[in-house]
Amino acid sequence: MRRLASSIQVGLAGVRSRLSWRIGAILGCICFALIGEIVWQLSIPESQAVALHPDSPVAFRDVAPKAGLTPRIICGSAKKDYILEVSGSGAVWFDFDNDTYVDVYLVNGTTIENMLKPPPASGLPHNYLFRNNGDGTFVDVTTKAGVKGQGWGNGALAADFNNDGWKDLLVTNFGPNILYRNNGDGTFTDVTAKAGVAGGQTWHTGASFGDYDKDGHLDLFVCGYVEFDVHHPPTPAELSCTVRGKPVKACGPRGLKGAPDFLYRNNGDGTFSDVTAPAGVTDQKSYYGFSALIEDFDGDTFPDIIVTNDSRPNYFYRNRGNGTFEEIGTRAGIAYNGEGAEQSNMGLAVGDINNDGLMELFITTFADDNYTLFLNEGNGLFTDISYPSGLGEATIPFLGWATFFFDYNNDGWKDLFCVNGHVYPEVEQLFQDVPYRQRPQLFENIGEKRFKEVTTQVELARLKMSGRGGACADFDNDGDLDVLIVDMDDRPVLLRNEGGGRAGHWLQVRTIGTKGNRDGVGALVKVVTPGGTQYDRMRCGGNFLSGNDLRLHFGLGTHLRADLVEVRWPSGLVDILRDVKADQVVVIEEGHGQIATLVHHGMTETGYASETVSRN
Repeated sequence: MRRLASSIQVGLAGVRSRLSWRIGAILGCICFALIGEIVWQLSIPESQAVALHPDSPVAFRDVAPKAGLTPRIICGSAKKDYILEVSGSGAVWFDFDNDTYVDVYLVNGTTIENMLKPPPASGLPHNYLFRNNGDGTFVDVTTKAGVKGQGWGNGALAADFNNDGWKDLLVTNFGPNILYRNNGDGTFTDVTAKAGVAGGQTWHTGASFGDYDKDGHLDLFVCGYVEFDVHHPPTPAELSCTVRGKPVKACGPRGLKGAPDFLYRNNGDGTFSDVTAPAGVTDQKSYYGFSALIEDFDGDTFPDIIVTNDSRPNYFYRNRGNGTFEEIGTRAGIAYNGEGAEQSNMGLAVGDINNDGLMELFITTFADDNYTLFLNEGNGLFTDISYPSGLGEATIPFLGWATFFFDYNNDGWKDLFCVNGHVYPEVEQLFQDVPYRQRPQLFENIGEKRFKEVTTQVELARLKMSGRGGACADFDNDGDLDVLIVDMDDRPVLLRNEGGGRAGHWLQVRTIGTKGNRDGVGALVKVVTPGGTQYDRMRCGGNFLSGNDLRLHFGLGTHLRADLVEVRWPSGLVDILRDVKADQVVVIEEGHGQIATLVHHGMTETGYASETVSRN
């Protein structure tokens, strides 16, 4: 039966008639019953491979209106009198119906007035689930799916927490979180109470799924930001809030009490246990947590936890391997920037910028301060290289939120995207050089641990927004990565990548765990071509209140195939594929190697040889 879930997950609706996702699922199950197992691939003859134009320009076009992503996402009043109204919300890409096209969930806020005196339910803002039609458009299935959410939404993350082959949905709120279990029929069930991850009335922000104890079940870490009472909100007079010496309205977080963080251990039976205190990750200093990631940063195979804190030092919880952690942020070199100063840390990007197998950290921060790039030196030690990398000076004027590494031009090097937007609407009246609505930034990785800004070249400079959440995915399955941005108090921005797929070949990797968690979170993937070696890890978290597509994307440049694709699973197994053709999604199951390949034109039986070995 393991193969049944695998086959459904890989893509039962490959024909894409799109008459109905329900029909696709039913037909897929019928096919399985008839042939026993669906394993599919379409090999592209090299003579028919995508024609490359490496020198052709890459541009990002906002296609949200055409795609049908038009709901207005709000966060308090337009005046932004209080800190609760300025941090916005996020979004997550995930294929909830297993049809191989990623869908998107948008998190909505509300207003303080609505919380004090709720209007009829029909008048309340709600979250949105949009199903990808596979033709560049989306349809709103929120009500049908049962995932409207409630209260003041902040972030979202998707992962298969119960290992049943269907991705579930977590929503973090100002107030209790919501965990929706995917029923596999296009609907979800709120299982928060049974699961035990509500978290009470805390202001919850960023989250991360990861298997910190390596038992095969995804655990959950959730950040808490500040304690905020909507009935008695702090006033500027109480906290003396200023920017460059001039008073502003929204106050905090300094002067407010920080909200607690939570670590929930997955019990493997649909429930979680709060192990925050016994695991040693209690936010003892009441810092202001915004983003988090569970990932192995010191190479000992046990996932650590990174937490970015606003206006306070960051946390690095090193996994001791016995169910407990020790906080070593200062020793690791990420608590402060290279000058020893704490920053207003918000978004978190993780990726291997120099293709050495070690994951770097990049953190966005407040205006008049540079965003920070921490180079991973190995053994869990980091060095601030913001200015030598070319990222320091270029980011000083901006106020950053969501951020992620992604190879936008398929050249084999991880580039960097930053979502920007100020928090004070009045800032434009106070200072001529500080816009409230700001453009995003794209930095191209030019090798040697250096970046250059190419925002203008890819036609992003014209965009002005109150950007907050953001995430990347190949939503149209054309071989290049697109970007979604949550523009606070406006509709979302969907930036379709035009040209990335023509600039270079690519390979995407989808992992399916068997001994470990179903999504393969924590698996390290290596891709080798004549041009070099790349690494990335399956991760679920980081960013800012948002989640990228879990498929890993590797640009291959001019190379028509990868010599080797290797997956090192948290369990210790290693699956190896050799001589893998470019321009397709390779699906690799733990212990069984490649079980399927998806390309754009259909399906057939897989034919690549795979190896599985064990390591200690």
